[in-house]
Amino acid sequence: MTPDEIAFMSVTELGRAYRDGSLSPVDVVRLSLQRMDALEPALNAVAGRLDESALAQAQQAAAELRVGIDRGPLHGIPVAIKDLIEVKGAPTGFGSKVRPPAIATEDAVLVQNLREAGAIILCKANLLEYAYGIAHPDVGQTNNPHDVGRTSGGSSGGSAALVAAGIVPLAVGTDTGGSIRIPASYCGVVGLKPTFGLVSLEGVFPLSWSLDHAGPLARSVEDAALLLAGMTGAHTALPQGSLAGLRIGAVSFQCESPELTDAVAANLARSLERLAQAGATITRVEIPELALANAQLRRIILPEASVIHSQLHAENPAGYAPRTRAQVEAGFNANAVDYIRARNFQLSLRGAVEAAFAEVDVLLGPSVPFPAPVEDPEFTEDGEEGEMLSSGFANMTGQPSLSLPSGMDGHLPLGLQLTGPMGRDDALLQAARAIEAVLDEAVRPVFPAGIEAAG
Repeated sequence: MTPDEIAFMSVTELGRAYRDGSLSPVDVVRLSLQRMDALEPALNAVAGRLDESALAQAQQAAAELRVGIDRGPLHGIPVAIKDLIEVKGAPTGFGSKVRPPAIATEDAVLVQNLREAGAIILCKANLLEYAYGIAHPDVGQTNNPHDVGRTSGGSSGGSAALVAAGIVPLAVGTDTGGSIRIPASYCGVVGLKPTFGLVSLEGVFPLSWSLDHAGPLARSVEDAALLLAGMTGAHTALPQGSLAGLRIGAVSFQCESPELTDAVAANLARSLERLAQAGATITRVEIPELALANAQLRRIILPEASVIHSQLHAENPAGYAPRTRAQVEAGFNANAVDYIRARNFQLSLRGAVEAAFAEVDVLLGPSVPFPAPVEDPEFTEDGEEGEMLSSGFANMTGQPSLSLPSGMDGHLPLGLQLTGPMGRDDALLQAARAIEAVLDEAVRPVFPAGIEAAG
């Protein structure tokens, strides 16, 4: 096997190689670090390297596997962690300059769970400042492995880019309005926002208590399911799903939006046709409340984020990027009545979306209405849905939602978003795996000549 082949092996393939002795976790971690050397800083995806501890974890995993101690599918698998999630002994920088990075004294609960499952914490992943809509100019945006002149998305862009570039097979991100699914779409990987509350957020710096989720990024649905199981401490296998009889609801508000580029609309139509030919039942679904979802989401996130940031803002307002600071300050002036109305709308929206699952098994739309732009768009778009066209509603409702690679616009990946009933992450993943098998759109970046020497 070549280093490039190893870089894009699945979790199951790596596990098989570990157990038959053809690869060791130490080999894989060393290759991951070498690939990081080659692709950084062109990607700017790494917020902090943990080389020494990762190699020590790899040596421990190799020793355990040799004597028959097997912690499961993630044993010896490298994972990147978004840099607002605490990793014991590592600095947490939050993509910001408000405070100096602080050394975490404990692991976040999801990191504890990953360690118990045998995963190796390889590095911290770059992000938009405090996951709030802009890359700090002193940190810089993470660039897309498919085109380093474009963004990898936000706010979990570092996590998505590290997976897409073959530096790690798995990464953890957070999602408050699409921050896992949007970069997953831009980078051509799988990104899952689980059911609200399924993954513990203890040790994860918040943005909005009512909307925050943590979840996996991976190169396949199966790998995403394995990482989710590790994050939650569960150990369940994901069965192979079937498209025969699967009821897919194409969401009219998303699928018929005038904001879709021609390439996204054409890709969506082709994908639906292929799924129908493979046995799925496709119906159009109307949910009028979706037209208000993102506007109401902003009425929740603005004041909640500003309460969370009040002490930081008081300490060092100049430490924020100007746009982040403006968002924090805007939330201080939010109307309490608007906030309460938005929270009430959140409940009615959840009921309206959940009711749709009486007729369909999954809801489907384009993950983002366009491929990766040069820079991350503004958090708020005047009169437009923008990046959050499809994604924001599921943060409001808490239902599990996943971005799946579905094709290309030239050299840039496109994604489909699938959303399932509350608490049925297993059913969503099973349906996504069946859809993935039909679309078969896993993509690998073709790095421009010279990027390997950029570091």
